Amino acid sequence: MKKVILALTGAAVALSVSAEGYQVNTFSARQEGMGHVGVAMKLGSESQIFNPGALAFSDDTFEISAGVSAIKATAEATLADGSHYTTSNKVSTPMNFSASFKVCKDLYAGLTLYTPYGSSINWGTAWPGAVLNQSVDLKVFTLQPTVSWRVLKNLSVGAGLMISWGSVNLNKGLVPATSMDRLVDLMNMSAQMQGQPVVFQPYGMIPPASVNLNGNSELAVGVNVGVLWDALPNLSFGASFRSKMNMHVKAGDASVTYANDQARLILGETLDNLNYANFDASMPCPYVLTFGVSYKPISRLLVAFDAQLNGWGAYKQLDITFDQLPEAFNQHLPKNYHNAMTYHIGAEYNVTPMLDVRAGLMIDCTPCNKEHYNPETPGMTKIEPSVGLSFKPLKGLSIDVAFMYVHGCGATGTGQYGDFLAPTYNSLLEQNNLTGMIPALPTVGEFTADYKTHAIIPAIGLSYSF
Repeated sequence: MKKVILALTGAAVALSVSAEGYQVNTFSARQEGMGHVGVAMKLGSESQIFNPGALAFSDDTFEISAGVSAIKATAEATLADGSHYTTSNKVSTPMNFSASFKVCKDLYAGLTLYTPYGSSINWGTAWPGAVLNQSVDLKVFTLQPTVSWRVLKNLSVGAGLMISWGSVNLNKGLVPATSMDRLVDLMNMSAQMQGQPVVFQPYGMIPPASVNLNGNSELAVGVNVGVLWDALPNLSFGASFRSKMNMHVKAGDASVTYANDQARLILGETLDNLNYANFDASMPCPYVLTFGVSYKPISRLLVAFDAQLNGWGAYKQLDITFDQLPEAFNQHLPKNYHNAMTYHIGAEYNVTPMLDVRAGLMIDCTPCNKEHYNPETPGMTKIEPSVGLSFKPLKGLSIDVAFMYVHGCGATGTGQYGDFLAPTYNSLLEQNNLTGMIPALPTVGEFTADYKTHAIIPAIGLSYSF
């Protein structure tokens, strides 16, 4: 059987994940219990992440802390026909480790390792949105050496060098199953018209061909700078800035799999080219500018508020190129995200010298453009209440636990994809004089769904200082 040659304009797969969907806000078990607030607070070694300037306000000679969160997230998609699909995601475990020490009077230094970005979602292999996404696993790690100087008694500044790296593993359908079934029906009809037997079988919701993209990014470098000012003994103001970084996968691997031999027969002559080429793609880690205030109305109670601007407006387009393949395989996908705010508010109450309790709220506003919506990590505004506590059984030792619930406010979005079977299908219509009798396939398809998300995030941390 003669193979069908596809007009593959952009057979590559999008590496994009929706804005706030891959920004992680779990840098500290202690601060998670307060809605992840902390820019205007004196957090010891963990200040390296929230505000490097605050590190110099430490009263300890040495401090070490570590923590881990367990994110169990679920996304749901409801289609216009009422059908409902739910993800089966693995538990993600972003972590943080910080150590700091006093160099001399008013000068501190430290090192921290944390997970600023990451995402894990799995819709399964066969669902109606498979052509946009089946699964994605994204991880970004940052190592940051930090220096902080207390310039005045009530004013300190600090800076850290962010050295980041990461990996991405993504699966998606290359060809819509519905379009493949229409092509199969047309090929069978053409065979019958020529007196030949019907040989092709339909696929239902099973993607006839899928692609896996797997790659590691090059090192990216940025800065994290901050300042803390004690305006009054019980009132502090802080500001921090984490610069934009670009995670660049220079030589990622692509591999194509087929549902069966029939799919390979029809599609393989062109799609198999992806198995022999590396891909190149970049994804931004946007700048984060945060202003905060903390206030102690009474000696045992601390309240704090942060306003965080996320520079997603830099994410205008995603470019993916394949080495040694024609330009037709490359993609230049518009994203047109906009800057978005995240708000944090929290309170901490010292019940006894051995016990602190906390509560907080985080509101994470979506930067996603609904015209380019994708189920990889459905972007929507999220409301995230939290509680936590610290137990101090020994001098200098703190055990921190927290729990945060993430409620997605829901969103309806439409994702677009190139239907690479359309040119072949429409050409067969013309060859069989069926144009006008059978609708042509549009070259650009759309997938619309109502999305909901929610997650639970328990966290635990330890710190020790002297």
